[in-house]
Amino acid sequence: MNADRPTEPDNKGFTDHEYFVGLMSGTSLDGIDAVLVDFADDPPRLIEALTHPLPNTLRQQLAALCQPGADEIERMGRADIALGELFADAVQQLLRQTDIPAAEIHAIGSHGQTIRHRPGAGFTLQVGDANRIAQRTRITTVADFRRRDMAAGGQGAPLVPAFHAALSRSPDITRVVLNLGGMANITLLPANPEQPVSGFDTGPGNVLMDSWARQHLGRPLDENGAWAASGSVAEALLSHCLCDGYFRQPPPKSTGREHFNADWLAARMGESKHSPSAVDVQATLCELTAISVAEAIRQAGSDAAELLVCGGGAHNAHLLSRLRAHLEPMDVIPSNERGLAADWVEAVAFAWLAREALAARPGNLPAVTGASEAVVLGAIYPGRS
Repeated sequence: MNADRPTEPDNKGFTDHEYFVGLMSGTSLDGIDAVLVDFADDPPRLIEALTHPLPNTLRQQLAALCQPGADEIERMGRADIALGELFADAVQQLLRQTDIPAAEIHAIGSHGQTIRHRPGAGFTLQVGDANRIAQRTRITTVADFRRRDMAAGGQGAPLVPAFHAALSRSPDITRVVLNLGGMANITLLPANPEQPVSGFDTGPGNVLMDSWARQHLGRPLDENGAWAASGSVAEALLSHCLCDGYFRQPPPKSTGREHFNADWLAARMGESKHSPSAVDVQATLCELTAISVAEAIRQAGSDAAELLVCGGGAHNAHLLSRLRAHLEPMDVIPSNERGLAADWVEAVAFAWLAREALAARPGNLPAVTGASEAVVLGAIYPGRS
């Protein structure tokens, strides 16, 4: 597939379609991304996309489930049902906006919401009941993508590199694709076809910055990184953060809110003799993301000429400027400029993974996840006739 051709929304001029829906709710807990994708063409075309809001009460419940606590099974069951219903609502809203009937959709690929990811212990858990999605929408739904990779000895993450490789690999240039969601992950796409695709989670993306902005600004994020840009990096705090063992751990590796969270930040701040101001903490968290990503890219792909940035962090102008400063002379480019709609890449990837599952094709990359072999990912929940 050619990443230089557009995948922005376009629903005109087609007679033969291969429609799939992708659903993604990421670590940031900022809403459900829903996309309608047509795979009849190469590259696939993004027909429609929307973000369905998460009620604040449910967002708080999901965030709490990311940490150990009392009565977890009861709380998880209720959240699983509520989120499954919201996923179904998002699909139905998406189809209403396009006037495309459910009968024309091959399948839905639903990542679900990760509430616990423990690759060292060999398990991961996503909620958002796929039975309810299939029952409500009447569309075959593919979910639970991560555990089969874990059963084969892998980390269960990241899974999107296989899609990056299908869409963005080029024999002309070595690229890195950076997804800046709650966590940050990279995919190295060598120009040399003899070299394998690699990738891993580099550490925090937006999760710490968003949490700090919510706490001190009362807003879900630091728009464009403007608040961070107005502060100064607290070097002692930055040093304590970068000493975390995860950054030195060799790939394959993956992480989540279980590791990088408000308690983690509070512990690092407690190690500093002086308490920086709130704005300086935000500047430091932005620098932490930029440095940890840049160091990971240098170690994994020093000859890469281009970094394509997708995910919510692609809108953080200050973060992109810090990445450019640390990665010069590498070109740091929002993925929209290469035809990948930055806000929707992960949701499209899970539509693609659903398509791979229905075709019984492997969806993981063992060189990325550490699995012993390539395996078909996802459990299939048939739609209603």
